[in-house]
Amino acid sequence: MAGVKTLVKDTAVYGLSSIIGRFLNWCLVPLYTITFPAAEYGVVTYVYSIVALALIVLTYGMETGFFRFANHERYDDPMEVYSTSLISLASTSTIFIVLVLLFLDPVADTLKCGGHPSWAWMMAAAVAIDAFTALPFSYLRFRRKAVRFATLKLINIGLNIGLNLFFILLCPWLYKVTVAAVGWFYMPDFGIGYIFLANLISSAVTLLMLAPELRGFRYRFNPRLWREMLVYSFPLLVLGIAGIMNQTVDKILLPWLVSDKATAMSQLGIYGANYKIAIVMVMFIQAFRFAYEPFIFAQNRQQGGDKYQAYRDAMKYFVIFAMLIFLGVMFYIDILKYFISPSYFSGLKVVPVIMIAEFFFGVFFNLSLWYKLTDRTVWGAWFSLGGLGVTLALNILLVPLLGYMGCAWAALGCYGSMMLASYLVGRVKHPIGYPTGRLVFYFVVALVLYGFSLLVTTPFQWFNFVIRALLLAFYCLMVIKREGLHPVAMFRAFRHRGVKDIETVAVPKTPVEDE
Repeated sequence: MAGVKTLVKDTAVYGLSSIIGRFLNWCLVPLYTITFPAAEYGVVTYVYSIVALALIVLTYGMETGFFRFANHERYDDPMEVYSTSLISLASTSTIFIVLVLLFLDPVADTLKCGGHPSWAWMMAAAVAIDAFTALPFSYLRFRRKAVRFATLKLINIGLNIGLNLFFILLCPWLYKVTVAAVGWFYMPDFGIGYIFLANLISSAVTLLMLAPELRGFRYRFNPRLWREMLVYSFPLLVLGIAGIMNQTVDKILLPWLVSDKATAMSQLGIYGANYKIAIVMVMFIQAFRFAYEPFIFAQNRQQGGDKYQAYRDAMKYFVIFAMLIFLGVMFYIDILKYFISPSYFSGLKVVPVIMIAEFFFGVFFNLSLWYKLTDRTVWGAWFSLGGLGVTLALNILLVPLLGYMGCAWAALGCYGSMMLASYLVGRVKHPIGYPTGRLVFYFVVALVLYGFSLLVTTPFQWFNFVIRALLLAFYCLMVIKREGLHPVAMFRAFRHRGVKDIETVAVPKTPVEDE
């Protein structure tokens, strides 16, 4: 029981830091879209899409490899594993920086930073540092130092945000008021380069703060161990590349596929900014994973009985709350749209499509239980690679015709196909008995309510909000009635007895496949 409590505590710390970090970075989007035109923000979106892929390649699965071999029966000294991994990542990160500097102009052109090669080398240095520091952060997790892990992550994010505000807001104001104060280092025409500079500085400071994890032991490199780690980690690298490309390949391909090359970066900027509105669903999925899953597994272990009931409940409540998030965002998009500059509003049409796509990915994550429970994780790789094939094909087909909307539909097709494939294969390989009919019902009801809200839209915004509030209330009441929940009893359970007693206030349901 103590182990479960520790797991829940550590998961909460890791999860909270990750969610808060994502949220704080999300809050920078209004600053970027108000300050920079869409074409320049398009460069930011493009560069960070490449960066996400580069990080996967430069860590090449060493984080997971470290955890595996630090607990390996043949290697009884985890510090030997740690030092071997550190030397490996330090070497490859250094080689990466050297190669970028040797081919700086072509790299800058590829990153759409032509004329500003400094933007390219700053991001290359930041990526190299982040790839290297991934292992010290893994070491903190290995040593179960969750608080230090979360503290360093939040300091990194806070420093990055502070530097963005300093360079993008304060420095221009000081430059106008008194050039002498900042003129010796601030250049107004450096533009989005200050976003990359802030990233580099915060990464470098994080590296310095990780110094205690990089000393106090003897560095040793074990060639045999290193080769075994590479063999173990290579499939994870392939899976990681496929997974991250499913998330970023649309933004990488868009500038090359749009028919109007002159507006390519503007389209990417508009798409990237509106994608950030839809990322509310991503944060919900992450929060669900960190907060709800440990509770479900712990409850299932304590109760006994049907061990798959917890998985069915997790899926059901995920769908219910995800659709509530979807409706909340889409019903009040007329308010939430001011999260970005009005000059980006033309891309708001991607938000519902991307939110549904991310919802499909969340369902896919829940479905992944079947191959994790049976140690058939190779299926996860096949699903991800299949999704990558779908997203590549749809982007190539749709983007020349539809522009950035083609990217949104490709994301929907990618995650939808992964979800469907996992569900169909899982029914044969390891059936869990999800109440599919009930899940589809909640999904369809949410879409119908959203469609109805569009049909009854009037010139009177206050009236629209009232109607949508009623529709949202209808959805909540429908769920409460259908699930046999009692709101007052639920509140009392939360207040007086705790989360574990919530299930006593619901009428028990018998899960049936395809209900």
